[in-house]
Amino acid sequence: MEEITSQKTHVLVLPSPAQGHINPIVQFSKTLASKEVKVTILTIDFVCKAMLLDCGPLINIESIPHETIPVEGVDNFLEWFQTLMLEKFSGIVEKFGDSEYPVKVVVIDSLITWIIDLAHELGLKVAAFHTQPVALSALYYHIDQEDSTNKIPFDGSVPVSLPSLPLLEKEDLPSFICETDAYPTVKKLVFGQNFNFKKADWLLFNTFDMLEEEVINWLRTQYSIKTIGPVVLSMYLDKEYDSSLTKPHYETCKKWLDSREIGSVIYVSFGSLASLDEKQMEELALGLIMSNSYFLWVVRGTEENKLPNEFMSKVSEKGLIVNWSPQLDVLAHKSVGCFFTHCGWNSTLEALSLGVPMVCMPQWADQPTNAKFITDIWQVGIRIKVGKDGVITREEIASSIKEVMVEKKGVMLKENAIKWKNLAKEAVDKGGSSDKNIKEFVQACNALN
Repeated sequence: MEEITSQKTHVLVLPSPAQGHINPIVQFSKTLASKEVKVTILTIDFVCKAMLLDCGPLINIESIPHETIPVEGVDNFLEWFQTLMLEKFSGIVEKFGDSEYPVKVVVIDSLITWIIDLAHELGLKVAAFHTQPVALSALYYHIDQEDSTNKIPFDGSVPVSLPSLPLLEKEDLPSFICETDAYPTVKKLVFGQNFNFKKADWLLFNTFDMLEEEVINWLRTQYSIKTIGPVVLSMYLDKEYDSSLTKPHYETCKKWLDSREIGSVIYVSFGSLASLDEKQMEELALGLIMSNSYFLWVVRGTEENKLPNEFMSKVSEKGLIVNWSPQLDVLAHKSVGCFFTHCGWNSTLEALSLGVPMVCMPQWADQPTNAKFITDIWQVGIRIKVGKDGVITREEIASSIKEVMVEKKGVMLKENAIKWKNLAKEAVDKGGSSDKNIKEFVQACNALN
């Protein structure tokens, strides 16, 4: 990447304490650091040890010590994290104020709206970094606008029609809208992202203009937003994506992938949070075997006990099971022909950036909406059909895989995937839309010195 030379501005980066949120904001931090910005990531010891494994030599880490995490459950953990961070934030900013590089800007995960007022009181500018697509923010914005009038029912009883968005059926809506009682704190943070529109100084989105052109253009009539993604691709193209920590894992995957024909392997992964029940794991396992394709399946250690006994004896002929894989390297491998995915936004962007068609099996949060765009708008995948009992059958899994890997539709999906791969590369290349927006953001930060 081209460097922007000036006096270094100090940017403090505050990620949400979840792997899927940490990865993109760390990648963006590396991009900023490569442009002569001093970057410090602020986190807590638990996150630092468990999730911040590879930030590179240009990134500083400021980690808040704490006793053993005193709570259980996602909601309780997020509330504890918020309390701890609010308690320590001012002192950390003041500490840097006495150094050569006082903090001028804080880049927050878009869920951490609760820090904006305090940051402004301390004289900082705030950039909200959105780890979900612009379409989701537009949807939450509309829901917020409709709260007082309730003109549009968002309970899934009728399809939702909104400006710049496709018609959304119940199965296309984010789970937080329909599942009213699940994860109340998470839901509050998700809908709280609307505060960013009202209060943040910059709105940054990990997407690119051509990918969400209609909804981006619409939202720009309301607010000034900057698309700066796919952040993972800009690092990958610059060879600054460092997989050194993952090499032992990758050697196993690479050796296996190297022995397979071009486009013959299904890569199966459901991210760092999604959890399938035992029945669904069995159907997925047997569906993969029924598909008669080679498959590389990431099964987290905590999920392995859900695999059917007879599966492990059959898997060696067609499949490789690993606890973890370097996803970008796997998706970039020539033998991978399809990504069987939960449709998390990071995974979606990575598949689009590397030209890999998808079989969509969304689980929760933004994933159903992402799946809608993958299948109907970008036309790079198919969505698997859920049975009446909520379980996806092995037959449905096998036939969906064959549709992408073997049948004529798969050719069209692959052609579209390559189109989006090229457009993503254009966006992050020198002079591209995302590249320009990042430079503008860095220049605005430097102007604060």
